[in-house]
Amino acid sequence: MSDSSQLQRVAFLGNFPPRQCGIATFTQDLCEAVAQAAPSTDCFVGAVNDREERYEYPPRVHFELMEKELDSYHRAADFLNFSNADVLCLQHEFGIYGGAAGSHVLALLKELRMPVVTTLHTVLQEPDALQRKVMDKLVSRSDRLVVMANKGMGILKEVYGVPESKVDVIVHGIPDVPFIESDCYKSQFGVAGRRVLLTFGLIGPGKGIEYAIEALPEIIKQHPDVVYIILGATHPNLLAREGDQYRLSLKRLAVELGVKEHVIFYNHYVSLDDLKEFIGAADIYLTPYLSEAQITSGTLAYVFGAGKAVVSTPYWHAQELLADQRGVLVPFRNSEAISEGVCGLLADPDRMAQIRKNAYAMGREMIWPAVAKQYCQSFQRARVDRKLIPRTSFAGLTLNNRPYSLPPLRLDHLVRMTDGTGLFQHAIFNVPNYHEGYCVDDNARAFILCNLLDEIGEDSSGKILSKLTPVYLSFLAASFNYDCGRFRNFMSHGREWLEEFGSEDSHARALWAVGTGARRSRNEGYARLSAQLFKWGLPVVASFTSPRAWAFAVLGIHEVLQNKNVATEVHDMQALLAGKLLKLWKRYSSEEWPWFEEIVSYDNARLSQGLILAGEDLSDAALLEAGLKSLRWLVSIQKSPSGRFRPIGNQGFYPKEGERAEFDQQPLEAQATISACLDALRVTGDSSWLVEAKCAFEWFLGRNDLGLALYDFKTGACGDGLQADRINENQGAESSLAFLLSLAEMSSAGCSVPDLTDSVSIGG
Repeated sequence: MSDSSQLQRVAFLGNFPPRQCGIATFTQDLCEAVAQAAPSTDCFVGAVNDREERYEYPPRVHFELMEKELDSYHRAADFLNFSNADVLCLQHEFGIYGGAAGSHVLALLKELRMPVVTTLHTVLQEPDALQRKVMDKLVSRSDRLVVMANKGMGILKEVYGVPESKVDVIVHGIPDVPFIESDCYKSQFGVAGRRVLLTFGLIGPGKGIEYAIEALPEIIKQHPDVVYIILGATHPNLLAREGDQYRLSLKRLAVELGVKEHVIFYNHYVSLDDLKEFIGAADIYLTPYLSEAQITSGTLAYVFGAGKAVVSTPYWHAQELLADQRGVLVPFRNSEAISEGVCGLLADPDRMAQIRKNAYAMGREMIWPAVAKQYCQSFQRARVDRKLIPRTSFAGLTLNNRPYSLPPLRLDHLVRMTDGTGLFQHAIFNVPNYHEGYCVDDNARAFILCNLLDEIGEDSSGKILSKLTPVYLSFLAASFNYDCGRFRNFMSHGREWLEEFGSEDSHARALWAVGTGARRSRNEGYARLSAQLFKWGLPVVASFTSPRAWAFAVLGIHEVLQNKNVATEVHDMQALLAGKLLKLWKRYSSEEWPWFEEIVSYDNARLSQGLILAGEDLSDAALLEAGLKSLRWLVSIQKSPSGRFRPIGNQGFYPKEGERAEFDQQPLEAQATISACLDALRVTGDSSWLVEAKCAFEWFLGRNDLGLALYDFKTGACGDGLQADRINENQGAESSLAFLLSLAEMSSAGCSVPDLTDSVSIGG
């Protein structure tokens, strides 16, 4: 163990060059600065990859993890524990880690045995529910937090309840550059004799560059020698998602305003040395960002520390840096104010010179050597704050101390079962059965799966989901019969619909699927079509008589209600359907039989789940209590004497005062139980629901009456049921999707549920 006064090894985790983003540059600069400030300390990096082909990293990078692969975070934790690092310096922003709201990183932090100092590049004042949950856990698993502005300290204290004693305010580091007049650099860029305005960084809509361009006509009218340089590549994620649409719109705007001769786009991600020269050539730096809620701007820090005059909108970081005559603040989305700010400086050289001197003087406190020294102090405080845990030994790696392990995601069978029309509903062994055609039920389940996987980042390449998702959504859209407002269900292999409309259950399941797409799809077109289908398919549900259709519709409504500005009729429909379920519960339930019907049949846990979610959404204690009580009873009767999950068989089900059917046990029942229990866990925080979810999940893997796995580890397929003496070897869509949906939900819950593994161990 190292001496407490000396850091022997410091690990850094974050994006890293040659990946092109601000956090990558920051991680590199911070690591190198700490290495220079503490030359006897071994500094190394773990790099987060966002693509399969990875990057050509320098020797400083000792390990890599794949952003969207949960197992990669567990392996990274093992590497860090065995590396004997004294401290981990984690760079955090929600978008750089996998899982919902970047929750995969929590799996890594859960396993670490060294102090963690987390630099928060974003501090949200109004997080959504999942962001808040992840942030709370991130705070609890970090020994110290670093923010780059006092505003960040205030938000952590007021919004998240973090004590000031746990937080260090350390400004964004900057290179140390001399205070030189801009004319020294202009000739190399061909702008000698001109006034240079500059904006740089990864280009995207949030930068507000359009307002700066709109300000140019008035600026040029007063100062005809002005040229505006827009430096930087389009953000890679934006480029992959939308192409260069934003940059092209800026170019068109410049042409329309007649200022194209005064605007230079340099579409490159430049090196630090080149960047210093661009900054050197600038007279005024513009940051017309659109949102106040930006706690850190590396680009602003760079130009500020170089002693450049800045005209900026008043986002949080700019408010602090540019106060007290260190820059000019202008209102958001106001091109006239930008032109006034720029012209005011150009017309008053003395004022501009004083602003530059003020900024440069304060910038000396921000150079990397000074920042590195403060980080080293924070690292030491983290070690003092925590009683050091002994180094990892193999004795401490028993299964009881390891995270719950899930099988890897395999979509081979799902791809095999899908053609250009949709998902085939049945298979003969693992071969699609064309004769049985397609159905809405399974395409709806598949569409839900694609949205879940995309949200939690389980498909690392994105290539499979990008092909499957539109197929399933297209099938749902084609199935909708506009004449009666109903979804059809069955289609032949010859692409002929076999009915005017499907069952109530299939309609409600389709509604659930498009409700999921309306909430979760990151593709705007998919989300809008889903929302449209949901709107068209909702009214008829009021006349349905199937309790499971009511429950499925409630699940879809719950998804839609997570969006903002939901129509009143959606709320009203949820109350109506939940009321029907509760009325059924009151009619049939008793202390001995706390259930909704006189028989426990199929997809049973969905009835309880519907009431749990409606109770949450409507803040109705009666609905929630009935949902939880019925689910608790259901899981109690789905247990073997040894504690294995034993779902009600479909060969007769379980009538009240009758004998329960033991077989065929269906994957659908396991999946419904898992989903309902995880929602009960999320709503109540009671970890016993996780035990029940795990028990049902392990049924797929062989912890069942026959000790045989229904799940095919090679392909991701699942047998169609557990019979008295064997597995049903056919691997149809419903069964395979039951497993894949269960895996997706378990994977999501494994990172986002508080204290998931704190009191529950694997297996048994």
